[in-house]
Amino acid sequence: MTNPKVPHDDNAPSNLQKDPEDWVTKDEPMTDAQKSYLKTLTEEAGEPFDDTLTKAEAAERIEALQAKTGRGQ
Repeated sequence: MTNPKVPHDDNAPSNLQKDPEDWVTKDEPMTDAQKSYLKTLTEEAGEPFDDTLTKAEAAERIEALQAKTGRGQ
């Protein structure tokens, strides 16, 4: 359901499609969901886990680890 008072652009990228560097909240700490998924991915990839990442950094790390592990394909 959309809000009729807010213009909607069907061609605008969703937050999932935006570059994490363009996120307004990019410098906030990663979310609990990101942290949990990142722990899983780093364990599977045999790589170290960094719990100090920002939301944007975590999103980029998740994407890289998904490619490495074959998850999220």
